[in-house]
Amino acid sequence: MGVPRPLANFSISNPFTFTTQLGVWILLGLGCGLVASTYWLTLAWLTDQGRFLQGAGVVALMGGAGLGVGLLIHWLGDPGEISQLVDDVHLRGGRIEARRNPNMLMTSLLSIASGGSLGPEAPMVQLTGSLGTWLADRLGLGGGELRCLSLAGMAAGFTALFGAPLGGAFFALEILHDQHFLEYYRAVVPALVASCSSYLVFVLITHLGLAPDWHFPQYHLQGIDDILTAMLYGALGAGAAWVFITLVSLVRRAVPKIPGPVYLHTTLAGLVLGVLGVVWPLSRYFGDAQLNTLLSVQLGMWGLLGLAVVKMVAVSVTIAGEWRGGLIIPLFFIGACLGKALTLPGVDPSLAMIATMAALNAAVTRTPISTGILLAKLTGASPLTPILFAGLVGFFLSPRTPFIKSQSDHPSCPL
Repeated sequence: MGVPRPLANFSISNPFTFTTQLGVWILLGLGCGLVASTYWLTLAWLTDQGRFLQGAGVVALMGGAGLGVGLLIHWLGDPGEISQLVDDVHLRGGRIEARRNPNMLMTSLLSIASGGSLGPEAPMVQLTGSLGTWLADRLGLGGGELRCLSLAGMAAGFTALFGAPLGGAFFALEILHDQHFLEYYRAVVPALVASCSSYLVFVLITHLGLAPDWHFPQYHLQGIDDILTAMLYGALGAGAAWVFITLVSLVRRAVPKIPGPVYLHTTLAGLVLGVLGVVWPLSRYFGDAQLNTLLSVQLGMWGLLGLAVVKMVAVSVTIAGEWRGGLIIPLFFIGACLGKALTLPGVDPSLAMIATMAALNAAVTRTPISTGILLAKLTGASPLTPILFAGLVGFFLSPRTPFIKSQSDHPSCPL
C-alpha cells in the first residue's frame, strides 16, 4: 500500500487555494442545512398526522407503514443503512451514491413518522453525505478530495440533527472506526466548517438546536467520586450494550425463518411495533420527545427496567424487520431508562442517566469522544469529564466484534 493521499489538497500559504476550499466547504454546509431542514420539517409534519391515534388505529397505521416500506424495498431495492455509509467511505473512495436517496427518503419517513423505534440520523446523513459526493463530482474532484467532501456532508447532517457542530463533525469521523482513523483527521477542518454552516441554516429555518433538547436537572461536578460513579454507570451501559447486541442478533436470525417476501416481514414488524406502542406508549417512536416525558414521570424501578427491555425489543424488531432509521437517540433513551431505574442513594440522577446513555451508545457505535460532546449539548450538562469517562468505559468493555459490521478494519482501504 502506497503513501496515503491527503483528504484535502490545500495550502494555507496559498490564500486563493485556501479561500476556494473554504468557499466549497461553506457552500456544502449551506446545502446540507437546507436538505436537513426540509427532511426534518417533513418528518415532523408526517409524525403529527398519526401521533394522536390510539388502540387499533396505531396497529393499523404501523402495519400499513410496514407494508409500504416493504413494497418500496421490493420495487426499488435496499436503500442501505449506516453500515453501508461506513463501507462507502472505507471501500468505495467515499462515494455516497445519490441514487439510493429516493428510496431512503420514502422508507425512512414512513418508518420514523409512523412510530418505528429508529431515528432520523442515518437517513439524514445519507442525504447530506451524498450531497458532498455530488458537489465533488460537479467540481471534478476525486480520490481524497471526494472522500473529504462526503465526510464533511455526513458531519453537516449529524450537526443539523444534534445541534452540536463539534460533536457532529467528530461523530462523522469517529464512527468510521477502522485502522485508518488517524488519517481521517485531515477532514476535521472541512467537516467543522460544513457543520457550522449547516447548523446556522438549520437553526434559522427550524428554530431548533440552540437550547438543550432534553430538560435534565442541572448537574454540577462535586469531586473525584463523581467520576468513579460515572465509570460505574459506564459499566452498566456496557452491560446493556451486550444485551442489546445479543437481542438484535437473535431477532435478526429469527426473521429470515419466516417464509415470504420482504414486504411480509416489514408488515409483520409494523404490527408487532404497533402492539408494543399501544401497550407501552413510551416505546413508540425513536425516543426524542419521549425522553423528556421520561424525565418528568415516575415509573418506579421495575417500570423503568421494563420500559428499557421493551424499547430494546422494539428497536430489534425495527432493525430486523427492515425498517429504516438510526440508532443513536433510541440508545440514549434506553440508557436514560436504565440509569434512572438504577440510581443509587446519594447519586445525582442526571449523572446516572447521562453516564449510562454515553456508555451504551459508545459501546454500540464505538464513538466515545463524540458521544460525550453530543450528550453535553443535548442534556445541557456542563461537566464533560464524567461523560467522557463513562463513554470510554463503555467503549473498552464493548464486544470485540463491532455491532456495525463495516467498522471492522479494512486493510485495503485506499486513502
